[in-house]
Amino acid sequence: MKTTRRSLLRSALAPAAGAFALPALSRAIQAATSTYQRPKLKITGLATAMVQVHGPQAHIRIYTDQGLTGQGESTDAAIGTPALIHSFSRFLIGRAPLNVDAIWEQLRRFGIFAGAQGGQYITALSGLEIALWDLAGKALNLPIYQLMGGKFRDKVRMYCDSDMKDPDGAEGQRKLPWIAEAGFTAMKMDIDDARDPARRDPVNRTATNGEIDRMVKQMRFVRDSVPKSIDLAVDMHGFYDALTGKRVAQAAEEFRLLWLEEPVPPENIDAMADIRRSTHTPICCGENIYLRWGFAELLEKHAADIIMPDIQKVGGLSEARKIANMADAYYIPFAPHCVVSPVGTMASVHVCASVPNFLVLEWHWINHRDLWANWVKEGEIIDKGYIAVPDRPGIGVEMNDEVAKRAQMPGATWFEHKT
Repeated sequence: MKTTRRSLLRSALAPAAGAFALPALSRAIQAATSTYQRPKLKITGLATAMVQVHGPQAHIRIYTDQGLTGQGESTDAAIGTPALIHSFSRFLIGRAPLNVDAIWEQLRRFGIFAGAQGGQYITALSGLEIALWDLAGKALNLPIYQLMGGKFRDKVRMYCDSDMKDPDGAEGQRKLPWIAEAGFTAMKMDIDDARDPARRDPVNRTATNGEIDRMVKQMRFVRDSVPKSIDLAVDMHGFYDALTGKRVAQAAEEFRLLWLEEPVPPENIDAMADIRRSTHTPICCGENIYLRWGFAELLEKHAADIIMPDIQKVGGLSEARKIANMADAYYIPFAPHCVVSPVGTMASVHVCASVPNFLVLEWHWINHRDLWANWVKEGEIIDKGYIAVPDRPGIGVEMNDEVAKRAQMPGATWFEHKT
């Protein structure tokens, strides 16, 4: 009998009849080698868990029919996230999750009359979008930064928010040496103090001479207490008026700050621009501005030297990256505000790695170091003031529920999910 290629294949595959028969093998090869083959996932459910660490934070999980899950995190206005995620679920159940930007845009447009210009709606959408990116990376077996076009750097510089109420007292004596020993090359301190005895009016935003003297004294103490190689940023939390902002910015010039943060509230961008023009101290703001449209005005009016969107409430990873690239067109550095867990922080790392104008990323858990170090299964993610950009799929870390649950907000559910 004449031997043909077909008969040879039949002979070779005869023992593997059934699952490995030629038609099945052919289909498997075609599926594995297709030039345009995506995992055919469907969303089967969403669930949330609320924690209370540095304010309220919401963790969001997306479940699929193939067992893959995505996790995201939102902050500050996150108290409304569980209800909003529940409302989003009717739009998402049964959908393919990989068109992240399209889903985000549809939900944003859908909420035009529900507050989708900022606040709780965009905060919830931010956490959901991060979970979608985590899921997309896991489905495609790629880290998120790779899906965003690749990375500019292999590690991301962190700054330590010292979160001190008593910088020139016992608290500062304990924390300031630790910040230097931990290898941070930048830190931040707060100088607003509603309890200052020199404050004459609890409502008026104008600081007295006594308040400003106290602010300058504390800045000088911290600047003299840490190595000169550590950059110092100072936060006013938007609690003062333009007059006070100008006076403090000018008084701080001798300290060559990394930045002075939010000397006035975020609503009036012209006032922020006025302060910036009045001083050589770099002005930083943006943690309370939402979406790229808010930052467009900030950039067009040259109101800041440095922008600091909070990725967990500005709209998510893709939106933050768009904002960073807008800022780069104005030669403005990007230094995201970040007060979230290692899950949200590592998600932010992917954005920081993927843009050219990244400056530094915040770490705000100095008062919760043990909780931080064990929050994810991978353990501590900061090494000598930097986070290595992970090459694992998705965000690159997985939450340790047993540890994280210690911070569960009383009365809140913990990822209750029904398929």
